[in-house]
Amino acid sequence: MSSAAQTYARNSQTTASPREIEAQALLKAAQQLQDVVENWSGAGSRLNSAIMFNRKLWSIFMSDAINDENPLAVEIRQNIANIGIFVMKQTVEIQTNPAPEKLKSLIDINCNLAAGLSGRA
Repeated sequence: MSSAAQTYARNSQTTASPREIEAQALLKAAQQLQDVVENWSGAGSRLNSAIMFNRKLWSIFMSDAINDENPLAVEIRQNIANIGIFVMKQTVEIQTNPAPEKLKSLIDINCNLAAGLSGRA
């Protein structure tokens, strides 16, 4: 990578808003899950890796939502926590009974939230 490209990449990461970073993380998780669906080979390391990344991401969102210092309105924080609970339950269901169609709801949630965070909703 050229020096100019490295500088651009570094600056674009440092100037992204927290909302845009969250949107990018959600899209990354959605893409990993979609790749598993498109290349379904049953339960395995690809599925586990994608599910684990998504679960860690949602753990962060849920932890932040229940933090009393979070400046978001209580209703928004509750909605984030409720979505997170659904994501965690769906994750357990997928791990227990793997099936590609079960990933659709997680992909849709991540894509829709990313669109909202990016102002594309």
